[in-house]
Amino acid sequence: MAGKAREFSLGLSVVLTVGSALLWGVAHLVTGRARTGLALMATYLLMIASVLTVVLVLGGHLLSLAVQPGWLTALTITLVAIAVAWSTVIIWSYSLVRPAHGARTFTTVLVVGLCAVIIAPMAYAARLAYVSRDMVTTLFPANSTPIVAADPWNGLSRVNFLLVGADAAPNRPGVRTDSMTVASVDTSTGATTLLGLPRNMERVPLPHGPARQRFPSGFGGEPPYTPGLLNEVFQYAEDYPEMVPGVRKGHRGPTLLKQTVSGILGIPVNYYAMVDMAGFAEIIDAMGGVRVTIKEPIVYGKYREGLLPAGTRKLSGEQALWYGRSRTDSDDYVRMGRQKCLLNAVAKQADPVTLLNSFESLAKATKRAISTDIPQSLLPALADLSQKVKDTRIRSLSFVPPLISTAYPDWYLIRRKVNQALADRPVSKAATAPGARSTDTPAPSPDRPVTLDDQCG
Repeated sequence: MAGKAREFSLGLSVVLTVGSALLWGVAHLVTGRARTGLALMATYLLMIASVLTVVLVLGGHLLSLAVQPGWLTALTITLVAIAVAWSTVIIWSYSLVRPAHGARTFTTVLVVGLCAVIIAPMAYAARLAYVSRDMVTTLFPANSTPIVAADPWNGLSRVNFLLVGADAAPNRPGVRTDSMTVASVDTSTGATTLLGLPRNMERVPLPHGPARQRFPSGFGGEPPYTPGLLNEVFQYAEDYPEMVPGVRKGHRGPTLLKQTVSGILGIPVNYYAMVDMAGFAEIIDAMGGVRVTIKEPIVYGKYREGLLPAGTRKLSGEQALWYGRSRTDSDDYVRMGRQKCLLNAVAKQADPVTLLNSFESLAKATKRAISTDIPQSLLPALADLSQKVKDTRIRSLSFVPPLISTAYPDWYLIRRKVNQALADRPVSKAATAPGARSTDTPAPSPDRPVTLDDQCG
């Protein structure tokens, strides 16, 4: 039963209201509502204990939960519910202990401020969860095939992702895949090797079926309009549905390119992710720029109107785009190396603070810039795998001259080098740290995998 009504001074009213915001039920206990006060305290302590348990027990798996639409929806609802409940307790507590005379304006402002302190971060976190869910469901396709938690990779020792940089230009129709790299990742250790294919490979063998029947001697493009290079395969499949029968528009290009790259390298390409280079510039701007080391001055712009001086500097999205795109006074192969360096720099500099500060703009830019066939159901396993990748040294092997002639590629040599690269024991970060001695760190050469950091200075 509630105790007798009593009057509270301004100071005591403020103390009890703030105390009830910090520990639910304080005002109720003071006013004789012991049963309600104890119930509120128990609820509050249970809520705090639940949050701490989730953080401590699931800490290593929070990233994998953050890419699951179901969990993100539950998180959004939970945060809204907590904000409403907490604000209700504050207002309820104040109504019990508000001063009998005067200073009502001050205490009302105090209560509104306390509610705002609770609601603002909860609303922000709920907004992040909502935006994350929208990005996941928009960017990643749903998959009806269930993923077995015990073995999400279905027994694969390595999973291979085709990373594509797509570039469209006003003076030419369609999209050209000017950057193509397969990231081959060991599913148990995270050891990763990047296999780079130059855009100007000629007469690439196409997969068996309608594509091979049309081009039995290798892809020839549409002479005299196109030279028949690897970077044309994607758009050719989109323009000619019969090349990939039964596949709908927008998926024909990725399907044929994955099959073609798989045949070139001699390994299955499981998934792809394509980044529109103009959209990539938006992502970098949303991050606030990206810091890279430029070894030689880079001229950029259609009419050589810009220059990126040598040195370590932060680039805007437009400058980074030209850093990865420019071939002035260089060639395709130098550009390929810069593109890998740029991707590496973005990955390293996408720290949690940067992501939180620009999350919404990053999410919008990402949805516009990236397309992929990685299913939503695989994202938790992919998030766990990405943590393993961070702890290993990424190696890179590019099939460029003098190792491979792009005009007359030796397909057997390419597949042999791929097998060698993936069979080599990966070099750990500790082994390549300054002053460390290692007997299995080979000197970089055109036909050996080298670390990405070696290439990027």
